[in-house]
Amino acid sequence: MGEFTNKAKGVTNDAIGHAKEAIGKATDNRKLAAEGLAQQAKGELQKAVGSVKGALGDKV
Repeated sequence: MGEFTNKAKGVTNDAIGHAKEAIGKATDNRKLAAEGLAQQAKGELQKAVGSVKGALGDKV
């Protein structure tokens, strides 16, 4: 995947994770809230990978 693809997927996972966390907290569903936090972490990692790929250019 390229820089843009990783960043886009990261933003999407981060947003979905925030939604899951909020719904989980609102409904007192700890499992859903935890899934949301995990998905946010995945999104942050994907965004970081995209940034690294962008910084390194075609070398990756």
